[in-house]
Amino acid sequence: KTSTAHRDEVVTVNTPPFSESITEGDVRWEKAVGDSVKEDEVVCEIETDKTSLQVPSPAAGVITELLVPDGGRVEAGNPFFKLKKRRYTLSPSPSCTLIKSAAANAAPAAEVPAAAAPPPTMAAVPVAVAAQAKPCRCVQSTTNRFVSSFVQVKINRMRLRIAQRLKEGSPALTVLPSLCSNIQKMRKLHKDAFLKRHNIKLGFMSAFIKASAHALMDQPSVNGVIDDTTKEIVYRDYVDISVAVATPKGLVVPVIRNVETMNFADIEKTINGLGEKARNNVLAVEDMDGGTFTISNGGVFGSMFGTPIINPPQSAILGMHGIFDRPVAIGGKVEIRPMMYVALTYDHRLVDGREAVTFLRKIKSVVEDPRVLLLDM
Repeated sequence: KTSTAHRDEVVTVNTPPFSESITEGDVRWEKAVGDSVKEDEVVCEIETDKTSLQVPSPAAGVITELLVPDGGRVEAGNPFFKLKKRRYTLSPSPSCTLIKSAAANAAPAAEVPAAAAPPPTMAAVPVAVAAQAKPCRCVQSTTNRFVSSFVQVKINRMRLRIAQRLKEGSPALTVLPSLCSNIQKMRKLHKDAFLKRHNIKLGFMSAFIKASAHALMDQPSVNGVIDDTTKEIVYRDYVDISVAVATPKGLVVPVIRNVETMNFADIEKTINGLGEKARNNVLAVEDMDGGTFTISNGGVFGSMFGTPIINPPQSAILGMHGIFDRPVAIGGKVEIRPMMYVALTYDHRLVDGREAVTFLRKIKSVVEDPRVLLLDM
């Protein structure tokens, strides 16, 4: 029999080593002073330029002190936090009595080979919790938080590093999907009733502007912007869309504000009013100030496809092109359908490919079936 004795031990845990070329990171604590932790339980996350490192506790115990504040910067090998862990040892019980076998005391009847040396006693082998930190598990950060109503959020280290690297090169990328323009059918079916009800024609732009507002609310990064001065991301929960309009004196981009609250008729009337101002050269500065996203319709000039250029400081622009009959596969058969190419050029410092493609799929779904808006899908 054995009895267990223990004593508490306070150890200082150092920051684990980072991957190659990484020397520091920002700390986000998941545990606080006084919290009990198990061995290998995650204590904090260190966000570096490339990855987020989850730091496990090297042993079971209680956190007694955090040596780096939450959000603070830490380098590899620096003192990180203090842990009061429990060291266990096994020792013989005082009541334990060794009993020799009677047969062992008897004279042997015949000579037998010498037995192997006995193993050491339990008392000679202390059982202790290993103090060395286990390797950190690297987890790629996938955080994409939605922040409401024109607030500024500090850019995490990974996103900041991406922005810095891409700024040195060309951060703008373009995605070009094809779009089946069922909006033609809807426009043909309802144009007379729409004109009679709202005293304005139903065009294609209102569908794409409303679809863009729906997609921008769903993908806030496309509607956001990086503030290079403060190194923060500005997210908005409103949509102000700049619409590129060609005039005899050049291209202007008046802004349709709060599109997320407008219906098709409101949008058509606003487009008509701004277009009239542009043609008469009476657009004011406030008519073109701001804007969270831009739509350029090169299709009115007969373009088949192209690459639009971002309107700074916005993060993305949608390019619309002409509608042409093209052969497409429908239900395993080739049919002729009216098709349009739409192009999204976006700032890759803030918008990733996943968000860009999801954004375009949202637009496609709304344009092909505007009932998606009514069902909020």
